[in-house]
Amino acid sequence: MAFWNDNVHDQGLNWAIAQANLLSICSQEPTTFTEATSTYELGNGAVTLGSAQNGDTDGRKSVVPALTDEDVDSSGTASHVALTGSGGSDLVATVALTASQAVTSGNKFSTSAFDLVKRDPT
Repeated sequence: MAFWNDNVHDQGLNWAIAQANLLSICSQEPTTFTEATSTYELGNGAVTLGSAQNGDTDGRKSVVPALTDEDVDSSGTASHVALTGSGGSDLVATVALTASQAVTSGNKFSTSAFDLVKRDPT
């Protein structure tokens, strides 16, 4: 197994932590900032990522906190979440939901906390 110093992982995670302050639920996996915040976005909420820490298995991680009672802006089926910066133009990360969920405009959505992980190479 290969080893990377934690600082290698932390550089990437610290950039993500500094940039990402908006979590969007999306109807498919976005590949751009515009897709994440407009084209596929069904709703969003503000987030503050946790600081870099040891991963559960190896590498490093940052915890993305749970969201509760955020507004659904467009009806559709949420299949992914996207992390972006509300004032920037960077798509920081996307994560597939464990199970897709139908959402209806005017209702609320919630997400569970999850980890952004940078694993050690194998």
